[in-house]
Amino acid sequence: MPVAPGQTPSSGKSARRVGVFGGTFDPPHVGHLVTAINVHHALDLDVVVMMVANVPWQKDGTRDITLAEDRLAMVAAAVEFVPGLIPGRQELDLGGNSYTADTLAVLADEYPDADLFTIVGDDAAAKLHSWERSDEVVSRSGLVVVDRPGEPVVLDPAVDWIRVEVPHLDVSSTDLRARFADGRPLDYLLTDATLDVIERRGLYLYDGDSARDSQVTP
Repeated sequence: MPVAPGQTPSSGKSARRVGVFGGTFDPPHVGHLVTAINVHHALDLDVVVMMVANVPWQKDGTRDITLAEDRLAMVAAAVEFVPGLIPGRQELDLGGNSYTADTLAVLADEYPDADLFTIVGDDAAAKLHSWERSDEVVSRSGLVVVDRPGEPVVLDPAVDWIRVEVPHLDVSSTDLRARFADGRPLDYLLTDATLDVIERRGLYLYDGDSARDSQVTP
């Protein structure tokens, strides 16, 4: 079962191990889930927090971003029945631009004495030193970089990276938003629960079309 803040895991390990997998999640897709589940397993984590960015500073102004509460609702639906994964709203509660250094400080208070692990893709890892207060991120957490099979990227050797290879699924939120726009199939790219949230809240809909209507059915 996921470990709630302040709760001690029953596994007998000396310290809780908490992964932080942050993102815009606009929308969250199966690739996100596959990454989180595989890192959870590989590092024997107690929980992976799917941390929803309030204002993703690196994307702010580049495109319209779905409201944070809607993105959180999609993540919550996607992970509701996935052991070891929970949604994170800490960055929404902090408000403003979302910086991983601030998030880790909050989680250190919520999960006292836990070992924190920041989970990032290889592109984000390569740009680590462009992050706000990246030195705090390195000092407060283990840095986990997700590698594609057979394609490890060259990273700053001064950082003690933890590398986890996960299956590569060629799925992106950008492509999914385009699929909503032009009616291409969404089957197996999003969970049904996520699609339900999208439909109830009227997200990514164009010309009044239903997201479900764009799916291929047998």
